[in-house]
Amino acid sequence: MSQTTVAKEQESVTISKREYDDLLDSKLRFEFLRRTLTDDIFSPPPTQSAREVIEAFRATGKYNQAFLDRLEQGLKRSSHFIHERSSG
Repeated sequence: MSQTTVAKEQESVTISKREYDDLLDSKLRFEFLRRTLTDDIFSPPPTQSAREVIEAFRATGKYNQAFLDRLEQGLKRSSHFIHERSSG
């Protein structure tokens, strides 16, 4: 089994190539996620119509009416969305 040594200020740690690859993969995934979240987290949703959002969820056929009702309640609390009643 090959070993990789990482040195930093006279300290070293020896780990296997597999452990190194796993750590590198985790770091790259974390960096991707961090960049994704920080780049776009504060951008506003593409619509201000609560009705459009609810209708888009309904159109997928994946959500039951109870979920859609709760979604509507949540959107009513948001100051971003226009609070019109969805058709239902």
